[in-house]
Amino acid sequence: MDWGTELWDQYDIIEKHTQSGLELVEKYVKFVKERTEIEQSYAKQLRNLSKKYNQKRSSKDEPDCRLSSYQSFLDILNEMNDYAGQRELIAENMIMNICIDLTKYLQELKQERKTYLLEAKKAQQSLESTYKQLDNSKKRFEREWREAERAAQYAEKTDQDINATKADVEKAKQQAHMRACVAEECKNDYAAHLQKYNKEQNQFYFNDMPIIFNKLQDLDERRIQKLGQGYILFSETEKHVMPIIGKCLEGITKAGTNVNEKNDTMVIIEQNKSGFERPGDLEFEDYSQGINRASSDSSLSTPKGPLDLLGKNKSKNFWLFKRSKPTVTEDFSHLPPEQRRKRLQQKLEEISKELQKEADQSEALGKMKDVYEKNPQMGDPAILTTQISQTSQNIERLRGELNKYETWLSEAGVRGDTLRYRAHSVNNNGAHEVLSPDGAHSDESTPDASQAIYAEFDDDFEDEEPASPIGKCTAMYNFPGASEGTISMEEGEVLAVVEEDKGDGWTRVRRQNGDEGYIPTSYVTITLNK
Repeated sequence: MDWGTELWDQYDIIEKHTQSGLELVEKYVKFVKERTEIEQSYAKQLRNLSKKYNQKRSSKDEPDCRLSSYQSFLDILNEMNDYAGQRELIAENMIMNICIDLTKYLQELKQERKTYLLEAKKAQQSLESTYKQLDNSKKRFEREWREAERAAQYAEKTDQDINATKADVEKAKQQAHMRACVAEECKNDYAAHLQKYNKEQNQFYFNDMPIIFNKLQDLDERRIQKLGQGYILFSETEKHVMPIIGKCLEGITKAGTNVNEKNDTMVIIEQNKSGFERPGDLEFEDYSQGINRASSDSSLSTPKGPLDLLGKNKSKNFWLFKRSKPTVTEDFSHLPPEQRRKRLQQKLEEISKELQKEADQSEALGKMKDVYEKNPQMGDPAILTTQISQTSQNIERLRGELNKYETWLSEAGVRGDTLRYRAHSVNNNGAHEVLSPDGAHSDESTPDASQAIYAEFDDDFEDEEPASPIGKCTAMYNFPGASEGTISMEEGEVLAVVEEDKGDGWTRVRRQNGDEGYIPTSYVTITLNK
């Protein structure tokens, strides 16, 4: 069934229905836009909520940071932030896939409908014009036929009149004949116009308008189909992000299961344990037996208060009742013994890492200086003097801090484990030195800095399994490799990369025959394995 056959006479209904269909599309687009505004507002509020309760702490040393309940809450805030991102994605996809797409399609449908209605209007105007011509020819034929009848009647009357002359009769007959001819012409013209109109009317109702109505029907069905797809996308857009939203919710559930009350209790104990011993019992002071004795500080003095009753801990602050904030000191003596030891150990570890970093830099600079001295074309060794001097000063400063904190840690009650912070240090020339437990230099220190550097390189290659290549490099220039620990190469040679440049300008490579050594990083192009 189609509109051209069943609704051939319902032009106004079809026009009204197609217009209503387009308005429905506009209404749905507006509905989706308002939905996206709600999603965006919801996502913004969620993000602001997460940000409000997820203020960045100024220090990682905050007591709550290690509590599982605190970490889980941060995880929940992060998951809520991700959840808000998915709501924003829903809004964005709805705008792109529904609103923009349907709006563009709607404009195309409006233009197409306008074209079809214009075609129908032209066909209607053409038929009306033909009918007007038919009506005019019909009226003319009617008028001329009546004139011809009157002329014939007048001629007949004149012919019967005995007083009429022959000339009058002849004139009346000629007039009647002329009118009859004109009437016949009008009759033929009317017949021709009638035939033309009937033909055009048949074309209008059985061909032109059914085609236009069927085109409008196709347009309306396509509009309905597109709108149905838009309805589906309204659901599918949200379904598409449901797995990610589900992961966010699973993350929140996991955050809840990660809360460990026993662990939090241990963290609180570890962070706040003072190390003080509990105060002993108060002694009874019998004043009744001290009347006859001379006054003494122990018998007649003012009774001792809580701070005087801590026994051997009386030199320490009475932490249980302390309310004022202590003054922070460099040796952490403002902290309880247990906390002080932990902070001193932490500080020693930080200094040791920084000292190791400076030692590595000193070693690299010494190696680079040696290479420049033996290969002047690579660079001027004098430019490294300032850096080497500054690094040596940093090492001495850090070594002094290390000794200072080790002393404080020893005073805090830690014995026998301070050596681990100084088991591997460097002297002023960048050479490695071994320190005895009492901090004195042993006889194993190497007098020659360059010998120590290359001796360590040699140690790297001995008694260990060959490292797996992490990439390859191609030499851009020739390199003689005359210095100990380096390896020669020729322009275009391909070598396996064993160890990346650690910032000292040298890369460790290996040939196919197993030879390994260091080369200048700037002399090669490196491609690392993915």
